[in-house]
Amino acid sequence: MEVKVLNVSGKETGASVHLPESVFGIEPNDHAIYLDVKQYLANQRQGTHKSKQRNEIAGSTRKLYKQKGTGGARAGSIKSPLFNGGGRVFGPQPRDYSFKLNKKLKQLARKSALSYKALDNSIVVLEDFTFDAVKTKTYIQFVADLNLSDEKTLLVLPSANNNIYLSSRNLKKSKVITADQLSTYDVLNAGKLLLTTDSVKTLEEALA
Repeated sequence: MEVKVLNVSGKETGASVHLPESVFGIEPNDHAIYLDVKQYLANQRQGTHKSKQRNEIAGSTRKLYKQKGTGGARAGSIKSPLFNGGGRVFGPQPRDYSFKLNKKLKQLARKSALSYKALDNSIVVLEDFTFDAVKTKTYIQFVADLNLSDEKTLLVLPSANNNIYLSSRNLKKSKVITADQLSTYDVLNAGKLLLTTDSVKTLEEALA
């Protein structure tokens, strides 16, 4: 698949780049995508939720009233889950939600997500660029020149660029990552995927 290369002003440079079929043109595997996104979201969970059980409640252990003759149900402790302020039955406990996926399955999921973006014509390829200084205004202008101000964008760089990353960090609809950080969730969560010519090569080497 051939895609025209744009400069930072949104103008065509006259060059084009080939998106390899082995990465951007495979038959998407929806189940692999589902598992990879599920793992990504599970790994975001801290799992620090906790409620107190009856043995953890601070309170008296005195028997509330005599066992028989009251006409009511027997009760042995104010810490019973039946009483207001008592412990909780089967409440949440700290746990780890993460789980393992095979590398090849995660690779298939990323290629499937990239193929969906290619099918939707949602990939924009830019010539390699950098910013001279950290300026959010510069990044806003960069996105506006590409006519993507209303889109959620994901810019994938071949390697870390602090000026570009810090310039985009405060913007809700913009995210900047490096090619080795690319996840299936990020690709699908973005409206437009912005790649540089070098990041296309990096992705091809990593996923092909």
